[in-house]
Amino acid sequence: MTKIIIEPTENPKVMKFVADYNLIPGSLELDRTSDLSEIPLAQELLKYPFVERIFITANFVAVAKQDSVEWEHVAEILKTVIEDELLANPRVYLQKRKEMYQIYSEMTPNPNVMKFVSTKFLLEGFLEAKSREEADDIPLAKAIFDEFEYVTQVFISDNFVAVTKDDTYQWHEIMVPVRAFISDYLQNGGRVANIEPQKHETPVEKLINREYNENEQKISDILNEYVAPAVEGDGGKISLMEYDEENKVAKMLLQGACSGCPSSTATLKGGIENILKQFVPDLVEKVEAVNE
Repeated sequence: MTKIIIEPTENPKVMKFVADYNLIPGSLELDRTSDLSEIPLAQELLKYPFVERIFITANFVAVAKQDSVEWEHVAEILKTVIEDELLANPRVYLQKRKEMYQIYSEMTPNPNVMKFVSTKFLLEGFLEAKSREEADDIPLAKAIFDEFEYVTQVFISDNFVAVTKDDTYQWHEIMVPVRAFISDYLQNGGRVANIEPQKHETPVEKLINREYNENEQKISDILNEYVAPAVEGDGGKISLMEYDEENKVAKMLLQGACSGCPSSTATLKGGIENILKQFVPDLVEKVEAVNE
């Protein structure tokens, strides 16, 4: 613990509290009009109404008081405050904590996919690595592939990572180490991606290299408003990939937890198809998945 020595000055209103090391480079002069947000020591000292100003430089803190109190009554109190605050923040300024990534896991409709949700934003948009080779420009995905041989796909979107495994293990056997690995990776400053994520607004643009026509846009708007939130809540993503106007067939790209999910076909037919037939009956009679 830092030991503080009390030293009088030539000014009877000012007392020096001397530490055994240099507190800061340069100097600070502070009062109640100063920005104290990053200086807990000053915040605590100025809570005492008799403290007028604080001067910090080299290895000491000088405190100027009002005439209404005597040093013999308050010096020891301020000494204790300074010692406690320097113990918490030895360099006076508030120590910046590492950004904390709390990770929790969520089941998805796909039994082979677990969604690992972060309390911090990971990226704006989404990225998918459907093999180890595709993960070269996505360091987080590559690290997961390298660490766990049973991982077959990694999908990263906004604040979650959806991990697909093979049949070697059940999730109850491996969920904890995967969650801990992702948390540690992020906590230690690991990069999520070296490439720009695909945007949610037009996720199929890079795949089909075209803009939606008017009818396709109507279908996409319904998907985004009524379907996407639920699908993304399960760790997946759905996008309009193709539209056959003649036969009124909307073909969907399923990603993340939705890709290969046993219930995805039922979801398409029972849920999404019904929604589209309800909102745009003149455009859609049938919905299909186009995933490989």
